[in-house]
Amino acid sequence: MDDLRGKVAFITGAASGIGLGLAHALAAEGMRIALADVRRDALQSAVRGLAAQGASALGVDLNVVDRAAWATAADRVARELGPVQVLCSNAGVNFVGPTQDATFEDWDFCLGVNLGGAINAVRTFAPRLIERGAGGHIVITASVSGLYTSGGSGCYVTSKFALVGLAESLRADLAPHGIGVSVLCPGPVKSDLFESTVAVRPQALGATGSVPVIPPGVRREDTPIFATALSGEEVGRRVVRGIRRNDLYILTHPEIRPVLEARAAALLASLPDEPVDPRRVAATEGLLDASLYAREAAKAPPR
Repeated sequence: MDDLRGKVAFITGAASGIGLGLAHALAAEGMRIALADVRRDALQSAVRGLAAQGASALGVDLNVVDRAAWATAADRVARELGPVQVLCSNAGVNFVGPTQDATFEDWDFCLGVNLGGAINAVRTFAPRLIERGAGGHIVITASVSGLYTSGGSGCYVTSKFALVGLAESLRADLAPHGIGVSVLCPGPVKSDLFESTVAVRPQALGATGSVPVIPPGVRREDTPIFATALSGEEVGRRVVRGIRRNDLYILTHPEIRPVLEARAAALLASLPDEPVDPRRVAATEGLLDASLYAREAAKAPPR
């Protein structure tokens, strides 16, 4: 999508962090923005901030796990702003702690919001984009934790790996309809993800095996990771570029290259060292199609 001006974007988890950065970046391109979030006060503040800069912004109170609420939200945005052509499924929560200590409640919460929320977004808007027949673009926020892991956040990593697979499959399915799909895999970003995770967790899911990521008495602003993290606005600008280029992967931190190379090498080294049966190749030809990845590898590096 080259021309974004006048079009409508729907962004979940839009009240702060990456979501708000996406809203500002897309609004700067002349888009009308529907900001969806479950945190009403933060959402209203975000809408006021965009409106003060001259953007057309609508706040939508939405819990992404509430499937019944999605159609209502989509219909409202269509009435008040127009049909959605860019969907950013960005709402997410975190989990930090040993995987084996994660409670059933942790799994339900993390997978419900991160993966279930994205599924609900796709199921609501992809058919509408197809029916309208005017193309569009979907951005699914995953994480570098959807590309590799070193342990200590199993619930979160599981959800993010699933989101990468969802985005890749969806891209292949929607390409014939002229609809692009990108998966955003950022590293550290200045956000209130850890605080918002606690704030939106239902009381019924109280039992948790998660541990504080920041020691008591330490401000997150004083930690090296936060101090060197990207801003939401910086990530938003990279996403705008990714939408324009129709990139499958939108990555933000080049320092992850050695880890990606090590993971790829480990996978290739694990293949059986034996002759390949050509009959198996012929029988699974459709499953061995690498064109989705080959097209991305052939692109010039983003500048």
